[in-house]
This record gives sequence, C-alpha cells and structure tokens, in this order.
Amino acid sequence: MTLLLDAGQVCARTPWPDLLDAISEVLSAGDGSSPDRHVHDIELPGGDTGSLLLMPSWLPGDVIGVKTVTYVPTNAGTGVPTINAAYLLFDGADGTLLATLDGEELTARRTAAISALAARHLSRHDAHRLLIVGTGQLAPRFAEAHAAVRPLDAIEIWGRDAHKATAVAGALAARGLPARSTTDLAAGVRAADIVSCVTGASDPLVHGTDLQPGAHLDLVGSFRADMRETDDDAIARSSLFVDTVAGAVLAGDLAQPIEAGVITTESIRADLRDLVTGDHPGRETDDEITTFKSAGFALADLAAARLAARDLRSA
Repeated sequence: MTLLLDAGQVCARTPWPDLLDAISEVLSAGDGSSPDRHVHDIELPGGDTGSLLLMPSWLPGDVIGVKTVTYVPTNAGTGVPTINAAYLLFDGADGTLLATLDGEELTARRTAAISALAARHLSRHDAHRLLIVGTGQLAPRFAEAHAAVRPLDAIEIWGRDAHKATAVAGALAARGLPARSTTDLAAGVRAADIVSCVTGASDPLVHGTDLQPGAHLDLVGSFRADMRETDDDAIARSSLFVDTVAGAVLAGDLAQPIEAGVITTESIRADLRDLVTGDHPGRETDDEITTFKSAGFALADLAAARLAARDLRSA
C-alpha cells in the first residue's frame, strides 16, 4: 500500500525530537547520496518562463527519494502559490513506491529541524531567549523546533509588518509557547541567546555590533548571492558553521563577505555532518559567537520522508 500524506499528516508524523534524530542518523551513517539538483526551464502561457526542479537522494538498499518543485512566477498575486512541491519515497531494495508526501510541509519542517539540530551543538546549553526574525510560514515552525532543543522562557517575533509579528506570536502563545512580538529589532538581538533569521531580505537586518558574547546566529532566508540577513561584522566576529559548504557559500551571507575578502571558505569550521558525528565539538567557549548558515540539502528531505513513512516500512 502506498501512503498519500497531506500537510497535516506530514506534520503529525515528524515530531521535532524524532525529526532531529532522523536527520542526525542519516548524516552519521555517511552512505547517503544526493546529486546536484536538476533545474529545467518551463515555457508558460504568455511567453513567461517557470522552472521545474528535481532533487534526488538515496540511502543504498534502504530508501530512494526525489522532491519535485514547480516555480511559476506568474501565479504571484493570484492566490495560487508560486512554488508547489511533492515528495516521492521509494523502497531502496525493490524500487516500489512507498509514499507521496506534501512537499511544502516536508521542506518547512526539515528546514527548521536542520537549524534546531545545529543549535543543539552550537548554542549555549543555558540558552533561554530566542528571537525569530521574519513572519512567514517558517517562523512558527522555527520557534517550535528551537523550543524542542533548549528550555526557552522567552520567544520574540520581529517582522517588518508589526501586525504579522503580533499574529505569529499570538498563535505560538496559544500553543503554550512563551511568545510575544517586538518592534525593536536591535534590542531583540542584544537580548537574545539565539537569533534565527527566516526572511527574504536583500540588505542586512542583523548587525554584528548587536550580537552579545555567547550568542548563536541562525541564517536561513538568504539563498541567492544577492540576498543577505546579516552584515560583514557579524560574519567576521563569528565561528562559522554550515549545513553543507557547497550550498552555503552560494548564499549572500557568505558569498558576499568571501568576495570582499572578509572571510575565505577556510573560515568555515565545520558542516552539520561534522557536528553530529563529533568530528567537530561545536561551541567551545561560553562567550563564543557562533553562526550557522543553512541552504538546505536533499538528504534532510529524505530523512524526513523516511521518518514519516516508518510505520509502512516496518509493516
């Protein structure tokens, strides 16, 4: 039987502690494969161009997965999402289809889990104040994921639209999390033990001068070279870590300071696999400022899909 899992089912089948452990397990095994993603131009009505993205990965003899994503820019403002995704999970031994999963929810949850897993190794053990910079669909998931790692007693939400920040904070508070909105970003950064950025900013929002000793900075939103969520000072002051070097150095938060000579690729101390295997100890001092840049990787999608379909595979 093939599972068809909608967004709600993907969420229910990937609780945060289990999802973090699932990603850690796949990385620690070291035998997963994830070729470069395929990106194809697609002609759209009216002469516009969209994209079809294919992101395969597999664990030999275990599972095979591929995420398919469509990008249709002409959907903007129509009420139809510009990005749609689905995930196909196959048995790695006989190739049979095990499950089809909602791709947007799977991506959002694994993205938050990657950052929370990094924070498990890079934030101070006594970290208790979190600032979420951004109010999009990732913001509440990141608050929940970080709360599964550290004993948070204060979660602040900042966004350019104060009403959206208030709405996100209210929804989190309704779920029992200690959340509130803030309109003072600099003050929020200065007070936070963990700062998690999930925006589409082109210009830096978080400045190094506001980061306090011992802070952990989590950068997720920028994925193109012309996008940035933090400045050169924050990068220069930090011990730098990434999910994967190949992906992270293409994003503006690292690509721009590398181009400017502020840092080099050798400034990156470790990737997420090094952290979960213990090849790098992660945070080494209480006053160290750590920064984690995430660009996403296909094996994390596979780990999440594998977890969501675990009952079928064990039947």
